[in-house]
Amino acid sequence: MASSFLYAVLTNRVLLVDHGSDMAGIFCEPFPDTSWLLPMDFPLTDQLHSLQPGNVHSYGHLLKMNNLDISTVSQAPSFLHLYLAYNYDKHDKLFFQDQNQGFLQKVPWLILKSDLYFVPYLFLLPSFQQELGKLFPDKEAVFHHLARYLFHPSNQAWGLITRFYQAYLASADQKIGLQVRVFNRKASPVSVVQKQILGCIKKEKLLPQVDERKRIAFPSKNKTSRAVTIASLYPEYYESIKSMYWMNPTVNGDVIGVYQPSHEEVQHWGNNIHNLKAWAEINILSLSDVLMTSSWSTFGYVAQGLGGLKPWILHVPAGNQTTDRPCPRAKSMEPCFLTPPDYHRIPNTRGRPHAVSPVPHVMKCEDAYNGIKLFNPKQL
Repeated sequence: MASSFLYAVLTNRVLLVDHGSDMAGIFCEPFPDTSWLLPMDFPLTDQLHSLQPGNVHSYGHLLKMNNLDISTVSQAPSFLHLYLAYNYDKHDKLFFQDQNQGFLQKVPWLILKSDLYFVPYLFLLPSFQQELGKLFPDKEAVFHHLARYLFHPSNQAWGLITRFYQAYLASADQKIGLQVRVFNRKASPVSVVQKQILGCIKKEKLLPQVDERKRIAFPSKNKTSRAVTIASLYPEYYESIKSMYWMNPTVNGDVIGVYQPSHEEVQHWGNNIHNLKAWAEINILSLSDVLMTSSWSTFGYVAQGLGGLKPWILHVPAGNQTTDRPCPRAKSMEPCFLTPPDYHRIPNTRGRPHAVSPVPHVMKCEDAYNGIKLFNPKQL
């Protein structure tokens, strides 16, 4: 939605959003005296959810039928389907070719489906670079500004956020967020992921260590209270860390509270209440002073962007071995565009990051080798 909004701004379009039933009541309207919701009587509503990749109304199909030469299309259609989700094919990806943007300007209605943050690639298109440079002098704050402008929690979501914050976080001297996303529990056993988390906490000194030889900590006027929020589908990581700090005092006398808003076990696709809880937890994580997120997780990306935070990125092990670099620090708070087209050769941030980059502020993501994201070049 953030990417689509920015594309609409760049191309002088109106953005209308089909929230559907699973997103009802999650956001407040961002635009005063108007609405970004697609009207209920929109003529194509019945077709929206049936538009799949490669359908006859898709831009990729149009290019395929015309041998990838858009100049042979004599008249622009009344609407086109832009399919920009993670499994899009080579024809759909041609949306990102700059020479095709002129044709898209002639199409009255663009129906865009995406689950990707494709903003970084817009910065590679010459047609948009001048305007984007004016809009965003700070290249790693693009999503931060878009999200803060667009995504306001509804009253119901805000109630979940504020009640949790006031009950568990408000009185803490430091708030620490830990987001654990495991894509395959069989490939990433709980014990191994837990060891990786603890390795990160110890290596980066995110929390004080416990003293297993003592039963109580000596009184101290300088002790710090720290509140840890764990966001995960599963309860095991919360239970383990909570038990560790409950059963043992910290070596410096700090008081550690560990909390988890929910543990749904599985992701319930299309479930409104499940999505409401997720949105609330994303916002709770964004209120952290220190944040650890999981690699490849858009849940974590949104939290860090909302909060303006550069997280430690937890590399969730795929196997039985942890790594000696469990959680490198992100160099940018921007989300990653996980599956971009490969029209441009983007270098890694290691070594000589500017060697062949079309623009100095679009580089490889820290956690997804094929992904790209926005950086402030001076920080690389």
